[in-house]
Amino acid sequence: MQYFYQNNRSKDLIVFFAGWGCDENQFTNLHDRKDVLILYDYQDLELNFNFEKYQNIYLIAYSAGVLIAALIADKIKNVRLKVAVCGNPYLFDETLGIDNQTIEVFKGITLDNYLDFRRKYMVFSDEEYEKYNALQSLRTVESCMAELDALQKMYAVLKDKINPQFDKAVMAQNDLIFKIAAQKDFYGQKLKVIENARHHIFFKVKSFEDLLEI
Repeated sequence: MQYFYQNNRSKDLIVFFAGWGCDENQFTNLHDRKDVLILYDYQDLELNFNFEKYQNIYLIAYSAGVLIAALIADKIKNVRLKVAVCGNPYLFDETLGIDNQTIEVFKGITLDNYLDFRRKYMVFSDEEYEKYNALQSLRTVESCMAELDALQKMYAVLKDKINPQFDKAVMAQNDLIFKIAAQKDFYGQKLKVIENARHHIFFKVKSFEDLLEI
């Protein structure tokens, strides 16, 4: 696991579990007052970060990061709130998570078709598409595929250790990666649906803190 730390000289910390294939570059449009720790590239679950100075920690988990948060969040002290965003802790469950057909789409991403994937699955409008490309992840396709393989193996081994409890959940109304109806059943009254949005909803907010308050 890799991380990016933004020190805003706050006593509070937001821990953001990014999604598959992500890095910190994709979220530079967000501006927070709290300190921010962005986690990504889940080829292992090792996290070497000192949380001790923070008395208030807020977890936001996005997409595949919801699984990782469900596996390791209990090890982080002083967590005040856990928010799941466009994801489910049972990541590879055929109903609750990403179905096999969509996984095969992921595995078929190449340098020749990744832009088509972005436009169809990640963003809602052409304007968002332009913004997304300007803030694209700098990771290689090979790195992303290695992460996907690691996530699938991790899920198979650790599925029984998942803590599925989140205080809030946010889903995109037009998400093509996770089934919105299944998420409504899973999260119930905890779920807030963002209209006119696909999987990357981060152009609908100005900060991570906004997601805590939805």
